[in-house]
Amino acid sequence: MNKPVLVVMAAGMGSRYGGMKQIDPVGRNGQVIVDYSLYDARRAGFETVIFVIKHEIEDAFKAAIGDRVSKVMDVKYAFQQLDELPEGFSIPEGRVKPWGTCHAVLAARPFINGPFAVINADDYYGPQAFKVIYDYLSTHEDGEVYDYCMVSYLLKNTVSENGKVSRGVCQANPDGTLHSVIERTRIETYEGGIHYTEDEGATWVDLPGETQVSMNLWGFGKSFLEEADRRFAGWLTEHLAKDPLKCEYFLPLVVTELLEEGKATVKVLNSTDQWYGVTYREDKPVVVAGIAQKTAEGLYPENLWGEL
Repeated sequence: MNKPVLVVMAAGMGSRYGGMKQIDPVGRNGQVIVDYSLYDARRAGFETVIFVIKHEIEDAFKAAIGDRVSKVMDVKYAFQQLDELPEGFSIPEGRVKPWGTCHAVLAARPFINGPFAVINADDYYGPQAFKVIYDYLSTHEDGEVYDYCMVSYLLKNTVSENGKVSRGVCQANPDGTLHSVIERTRIETYEGGIHYTEDEGATWVDLPGETQVSMNLWGFGKSFLEEADRRFAGWLTEHLAKDPLKCEYFLPLVVTELLEEGKATVKVLNSTDQWYGVTYREDKPVVVAGIAQKTAEGLYPENLWGEL
């Protein structure tokens, strides 16, 4: 069994944030959020990281992150480009938005030969999450039914006070496996609670703060890449006609289909770590303060990569 590798999705340019948030420092010595994720991942056992980026940010990304991390991990680069589409499809006129998280993972396919975990570059997940997912991927293999996993967080610990967020809302079976995950693309806080809308704010539905949500920390076997690739053309055929400029091929879409077809199970691994993210520029001070506190408590050294 090959050792699990880590895929880091970093191709998004951070449109809501207002810049390349992936390389915006949050640590005292210039560390960015993904530095802390990779530090935790390396401690958990991950030795190889595949960064999924755009060609346009390659030099800046390597200078800010990749060159430093390459001293302690095997670093590879995959490129998520709009024109990477199945035969017979072309980029819709005016489309600039990437094709989504599932498309990003497919870009890393040439470097994946076994189990792998997937994270966002602009999210802080905490050390427990990487430990539980590495341990699971190291001890489970695909059989007749694919054996996947994910790490869930409490919704109340993942929302922003500064605007809407997208979250995969999870429903678990009694045995701790995932029943379903539904992508809610507009979740917002309000005085006294959290709610979401699917009709541009005409109506709202409340969500409990204890709701389990996916933060795109998934664990898959190589089989997932084959399934996602096989389904991509059909997804494009269905969704390009409806929303050619903004539709996205999300990881939970394929996961849900595999669950419904009985082809996969997904073990829900729970993390008690606090999640941090910078969806909006106004979120950054919260992240900086959180990292500073964890450093002061001894969870991270000041000189992050000098002490691993």
